[in-house]
Amino acid sequence: MEPPLHSIRNLFAQLGLPTDQASIDEFIVTHSPLPDNMRLSDAPFWTPAQATFLREEILEDADWAEVVDQLNASLHG
Repeated sequence: MEPPLHSIRNLFAQLGLPTDQASIDEFIVTHSPLPDNMRLSDAPFWTPAQATFLREEILEDADWAEVVDQLNASLHG
């Protein structure tokens, strides 16, 4: 199995969010847990561009999909 192409810090940078670990942890604590029936990209705190990016990466099973799944699990946990 190959290591992931992108890290959670890379994903936060791609989304235009702070990338330090404290900010990432705070984001997850602030915005979780998401309701079980809510897709990550439908969460109300994303900008339209962020939501589109997250949706497309999962739908296309693109390079970012694995780390987007990790964020999804963290926010639904």
